[in-house]
Amino acid sequence: MTTAPKRGGATERITEELRQAIVTLELRPGQVLDKAELTARFGVSRFPVAEALNRLKLEGLVDIRPQSGSSVSLVRLKDVQENLFMRRALEAEIAEAVAERADQNLLAELKRNMRYQQAAVEAEDRVGFHDLDIVFHDLMVSILDYPRLRQSIESLRLSLDRVRRLLSSPRRHAVTYHEHVQILEALEARDGPRARAAMVAHIDAVLEELQRFHQQNPTVFADHNEV
Repeated sequence: MTTAPKRGGATERITEELRQAIVTLELRPGQVLDKAELTARFGVSRFPVAEALNRLKLEGLVDIRPQSGSSVSLVRLKDVQENLFMRRALEAEIAEAVAERADQNLLAELKRNMRYQQAAVEAEDRVGFHDLDIVFHDLMVSILDYPRLRQSIESLRLSLDRVRRLLSSPRRHAVTYHEHVQILEALEARDGPRARAAMVAHIDAVLEELQRFHQQNPTVFADHNEV
């Protein structure tokens, strides 16, 4: 006899699938989320769908309004700026520390990653480049063996994932690749201040890109009238 899935398990599954759909832009900022369509999509009752939407509301990914229903949250520019500010502070420290500790194994892994990044840029492989970008940064923080630091970086990365995909383009990937080259060259030279400066320049470039995107696509942002 087949056992029906537990309600909690259904809620977890729906939450995760909707989260991924929002972060990867399958569901765009401002898109209406129809509960009837979602119950049909997931083959469940309305309760786990409602619970999943409430959880995503707490994460800032879904807006729920009694009179107008649910929708994918618009991007909050102030939140993104704050998260990038924190990421710049942490990753600049990481880059400088790694420059003093980088061994041949780490440098070999970073170089291999960079070869794959170059191939992804040439192939205009957006998904592949996105994943390689994450690995590039994770390799650096991993060598420090600070679990709480790594968890903090991961949390910031997840909060920025949707915006990074919005900014994704062949031009941006080519620029990012060259910024990564500057970071890697500083690590190879064991030059901590240079590695820090290269990382700061890398994050600042994302901030500048964000500002341009905001000006060109103001309706994607919830606080576009406040800037």
